[in-house]
Amino acid sequence: MTPAPRSIVLGAAVAAVVAAVAAGLFILGSPAQERERRIDDRRAADLHAIAAAADLYRSRHSRLPASLDELAAEPGMRINTRDPATEQAYGYQVLDSARYEVCATFDRESVAGPREPTTLSPVVEASCRACHGVASVAASVDDDPGGAHSRLRDLWAHGKGRECFRMRAGGGEG
Repeated sequence: MTPAPRSIVLGAAVAAVVAAVAAGLFILGSPAQERERRIDDRRAADLHAIAAAADLYRSRHSRLPASLDELAAEPGMRINTRDPATEQAYGYQVLDSARYEVCATFDRESVAGPREPTTLSPVVEASCRACHGVASVAASVDDDPGGAHSRLRDLWAHGKGRECFRMRAGGGEG
């Protein structure tokens, strides 16, 4: 007895779906890996926001905040001071009058991308120019928003585990 043509088509469709799902998981990683990546991205974004807030605080008060609690209490500051997964406070320590350190524990190593400046659409570029102005942690000497994003990505590159980033108020890594 030969299989019906409908059975063959149905079997081929099921096989194609299974192959597509398997390929997707292979290329993109499992849902758990994607969740870890997103949480690590959030951690890096939180550290970036803390650094920007510390820079603003220093420009307002001529000193760095003594703690994350002092920084978060500053009017107009909207920063996350706790890890999104563990609820533990991020690390923050003043090193001297212009330098400080921010720390987080990451689930995975960051993925290093190409070192060349990225190509941005005009709309995104305009947004980046507004975000990455002269006083920003990601400010670009050559006024290149794509380059600013490359440098920002490199600034927060991290390994798995606890990573600390030494920053200089008003100008990136210190």
